Amino acid sequence: MMLLLLCPVARGQEELYVQCEDTCSHIHGIDLSHYQGEVFWEAIGDNSKMAYVYLKATEGGDNVDNMYALNIDLAHRYGLKVGSYHFFRPKTPLAKQLSNFMAQCKPHDQDLIPMIDIETKSGLPTEEFCDSLFTFLDMVEKAYKQKPLLYTFANFYDHYLCGKIDNYKLMIAQYTQREPLLADDRDITMWQYTGKGHINGINGHVDKSRFMGKHGLREIRFIHH
Repeated sequence: MMLLLLCPVARGQEELYVQCEDTCSHIHGIDLSHYQGEVFWEAIGDNSKMAYVYLKATEGGDNVDNMYALNIDLAHRYGLKVGSYHFFRPKTPLAKQLSNFMAQCKPHDQDLIPMIDIETKSGLPTEEFCDSLFTFLDMVEKAYKQKPLLYTFANFYDHYLCGKIDNYKLMIAQYTQREPLLADDRDITMWQYTGKGHINGINGHVDKSRFMGKHGLREIRFIHH
């Protein structure tokens, strides 16, 4: 098994911490929102292990991340492959959510396919939640002429989405040392392995992810029609 997360390495009287990207050959990246505040993109661009970034663009029907426009401009300037994501709110009118996302996530700015962040049912029964989600995913696919990447937590997937979204690439969040394994044993494209990563250029914590197995960036590149 690859060395993952933060693993202590005894050296003299001190404990040093080795992060996955320090020791492995996986393709790594980060995702960011306004929570990270001001980001020093030059330092991130100089980090040869960070190949991509997903930036929060929108949430629900009218929330726009106030750092998105600046972040996407600077991420491109310093050489990262960039994608954008929308935080899905199942009870919010779907057309309003799509319009909000499309107003920010412009195709010509994207290197990577859009990502939909799925973390809450908003109190809806599972069937009603799934109807809302699947309708929205179809709308996103028609709008961008390609299927979005789906982000969710392993437990959320197992409880509510297992066996229902086989045709979509997944980024699965699971903050453990072992690689995620879903209840239906389906393939996982990307793994967000920590929500408390550190990287030069960002004060505080940042979400880090990597590709699983032989998956790579070519699989999620944005196709410009």
